[in-house]
Amino acid sequence: MQRVIRNFSIDNPTEFKQKLFDWSKQYETVVWLDSNNYQQKYSSFDCMLAVEEFTSIKTDYFNAFEKLKEYQSLTKDYIFGYISYDVKNDVEALESNNPDSLHFPDLFFFQPQKLITIKDKNVVFSYLNLIDDELEEDFEEITQANPTIINYEIRKPKDNHSLKIKLRIHKNQYRQKVTEILDHIHKGDIYEANFCQEFYVENVNIDSYEMYKHLNAISEPPFATFLRKEDLYLLSASPERYIKKENNKIISQPIKGTAKRFVNKVDDDKIAFDLSRDDKERSENIMIVDLIRNDLSKTAKKGSVNVEELCNVYTFKQVHQMISTVTSTVDDSTHPVDIIKKTFPMGSMTGAPKVSALKIIEELEESKRGLYSGTVGYFTPDGNFDFNVIIRSILYNKSNQYLSFSVGSAITSKSIPEKEYEECLLKAKAMKHVLTN
Repeated sequence: MQRVIRNFSIDNPTEFKQKLFDWSKQYETVVWLDSNNYQQKYSSFDCMLAVEEFTSIKTDYFNAFEKLKEYQSLTKDYIFGYISYDVKNDVEALESNNPDSLHFPDLFFFQPQKLITIKDKNVVFSYLNLIDDELEEDFEEITQANPTIINYEIRKPKDNHSLKIKLRIHKNQYRQKVTEILDHIHKGDIYEANFCQEFYVENVNIDSYEMYKHLNAISEPPFATFLRKEDLYLLSASPERYIKKENNKIISQPIKGTAKRFVNKVDDDKIAFDLSRDDKERSENIMIVDLIRNDLSKTAKKGSVNVEELCNVYTFKQVHQMISTVTSTVDDSTHPVDIIKKTFPMGSMTGAPKVSALKIIEELEESKRGLYSGTVGYFTPDGNFDFNVIIRSILYNKSNQYLSFSVGSAITSKSIPEKEYEECLLKAKAMKHVLTN
């Protein structure tokens, strides 16, 4: 079935984007991807919305990548969705036995009936199964709507004092677990492990759309995502790209290294500079770069793996981050799903060596990661793709009124448990803020 495509010109992209997001509330299957106009390499669009399933696939981790490969090959269209962290069990002989209160399926993708993309002042509507003048009518409906605009920076706090955020791992227990990871490192079992902890709220009702708007407004990351699958929601302010395919070029951009922002510009510039020179943060990043070089080499043309940038510091509204860019070239015959499978789960959320780190993580963490530290993204009809890393995110199951957000840090031989705990609290700051204000 062919897509019907229409191009429209708009005067105010920011306002149209707000109207478009509000319009998406009527659909039970939604993927919203927003670059927030962040000036980054390899950006394809400003904003993209996919809604309403034409076809879909939902599965647990068992043979998940083969099922996705078959679905993507048969569809040969745009498909949007996610791969949860626990699909690692399809790649290696691993298990996920920690408690799960969110109950997201391990893998979900759908072929959207309606796909809308914004780039500068151009909007492209791409519809399947078109009914009469539905496309033009939708554009008019979106254009004529009144957007709900709230200044989240200055609005008064809501009455959320009764909302109690609980910790799955308390500070003393966290210190003990990081010490255990350091023991593994000193014995030579691993070099680095990304250790995560969950914060959660029970018996909670939230407006997921408004909460996402707030989270996005105070963060403005380049890989922001809102995902809805019926009563399951992801509200993500992710700054990190996992992996992208542009024709034969593969791009991975791991983040390792975090520093807080300061209001005073002199102090802010200094801490960003200090981050760029920090031996511990650089060693974290370089270890993961080496891991990703190895992962990409599994599908790359010989000699094509290249580190385009190493340990560059980027500034976001909440934090400074150290980012590297690793690229490779693949043959035309290489299936796009195989490229993802050979690199999954992403190195920045695991450790090195990867399999050993994954086993230690599973033993010490107290909750199943699920979609956290998994990935959301899309495939194009010609086999290109782009996927983020699900961090700085709120996960919500509306049916059982359970809300969760997790944070982590990379533990290396130079780690100090107290400082790692402080880094986790820094990363949790934006999610805590939107939940309590």
